[in-house]
Amino acid sequence: MVMNKIRPYIMIAPAITVFCLFFIYPIGYMIYLSMHDWNFVSPEKTFVGGDNFKNLFSEREFIEVMQNTFTYTGLTVSLTISISLLLALWLNRKGAVYGMIQGAIFSPHIISLVSVSMLWMWLMDTDYGLLNWFLNLFGFSNVPWLTDPNTSLFSLVIVAVWKSIGFNTLIFIAGLQSIPRDIYEAAELDESSKVRTFFKLTLPMLSPTLFFLTVISLIGSFQVFETISIMTKGGPINSTNTFVYYIYEYGFSFFKIGYASAAGVILLIIVSLLTIVYFRILSQKVHYR
Repeated sequence: MVMNKIRPYIMIAPAITVFCLFFIYPIGYMIYLSMHDWNFVSPEKTFVGGDNFKNLFSEREFIEVMQNTFTYTGLTVSLTISISLLLALWLNRKGAVYGMIQGAIFSPHIISLVSVSMLWMWLMDTDYGLLNWFLNLFGFSNVPWLTDPNTSLFSLVIVAVWKSIGFNTLIFIAGLQSIPRDIYEAAELDESSKVRTFFKLTLPMLSPTLFFLTVISLIGSFQVFETISIMTKGGPINSTNTFVYYIYEYGFSFFKIGYASAAGVILLIIVSLLTIVYFRILSQKVHYR
């Protein structure tokens, strides 16, 4: 009798152990380090309380990092979701040609970000890049994609959208194909226009998929690191520096572990708050069948 009661806890114990070891403990230790001054080498950690957080918000560089992160996230999520939805509506039909296009669009998703970053560094090279060569054919001058503070962040957004658009498109197509066809037949009998059908039927029925993709895109955009590390190193003039690269730079280049941990805590709070708000506000408008 006792064994029957404790058997479920025994079965979930390995998963709980892994969760605590690789999720709860790192977060707790990061919070602990954020209140200390430590150079990653000395065995002693000096308690500084909230000084790391105070210093962060007094630094102009960190304020710029926050602005860059929010701008990058807003542009990436909105463009990726919008373009993916439009592509899914176009490709949601039978035919070998559409299947080939789906495969071509999805292929960037399976390529590593390191390879993607190297490819786009060549494409966006100011003097020898393919993009500028193409612009020159139409009489336009070279665009300093990655070397101008006014264009560098948007260039990274282009890379992120190109990388993510295939995965989101296929998920949207799967969501569209799960919508019962008799709903559209009823709309045709009512002589509903395509625009009205989309906003009144397709979009509400697609809301769980839209909700899921927006959440994972939001979190993924806040965690961008590889493209920045390889393509811009946070420059020029701090124009592409975002949270995760800023944390990496101060933690493993400047060895200010407490300072970097404080930035990590702020990132954790921001992502958690945005996710909670999104769940509370938009989850009420999600229509589950």
